[in-house]
This record gives sequence, C-alpha cells and structure tokens, in this order.
Amino acid sequence: KLPTMKMLLRLIALLSAVLLTSSAPPTCYSRVLALSKEITESFRDLQTSRDVDPCVETLPRLYLDIHNYCVLAKLRDFVAYPRCDRLLQVSALKEKARSLYTIMISYCRRDLVFLTDDCNALESPVLFPAAPS
Repeated sequence: KLPTMKMLLRLIALLSAVLLTSSAPPTCYSRVLALSKEITESFRDLQTSRDVDPCVETLPRLYLDIHNYCVLAKLRDFVAYPRCDRLLQVSALKEKARSLYTIMISYCRRDLVFLTDDCNALESPVLFPAAPS
C-alpha cells in the first residue's frame, strides 16, 4: 500500500508542476503580439461586415506589425482619426489601439525590438492561411 501511495504522490507532484508551467503569466511581448493580432482581425471584420458604414471605408488602414517601428505612428494616426466615432465598433477599436500604443511606449518599451522601420510595409497586410475548420 505504501508504494502505491508514493506513486500517487509523485503523479500529483508531476501534474502540479505541469499545470504551473503552462499557466505562466503572459510576457509583455506576448500581450502586445496578441493585442495587435486582435486589433488587426477586428479591423478586417469591420471592413468586411455586411452592414459596413461608409465612413469605415475612409478609416486609415490598420495592419499592425509590432516589429515595425512605424506601427507607433500607425496607431497614433488611427486613434486620432476624427471620423466614425459615432460607431461603437470603431470607438472600441480605437480604444484597443490606444491601449496597445500605451502598452508599447510605457510598459514594454525596453522589452520590444523593432526589426524594421518600413512604413510602406504596414499598408499591405500579409495574408496568413486560414485555420483548418
């Protein structure tokens, strides 16, 4: 009975260790990356919506690459864009963009590495293959 108890305790310890390592808090980089993808996808969904408002077509393009230094200017321009504030989806998107900008310049400033400063690259999104359903 004692060896079975030891084996059970070892199994519990192993499972606890696995759970602790998989539940590590997100890094600043992972948070910025996830939020930028979320914003880019929300913008794409907004533009392809059936009930798209005409002002949405005038919004600055919002493809975000957090490895491109120009992303900071892109976020500032989008947040400062004066039109479409009456639309809840656009207001929510601007708020997320403002949050991402704040996180990047305040909290993650020392953690981020910009690999390029090619502003034209942010005008053409890189299309990723659709996930299998």
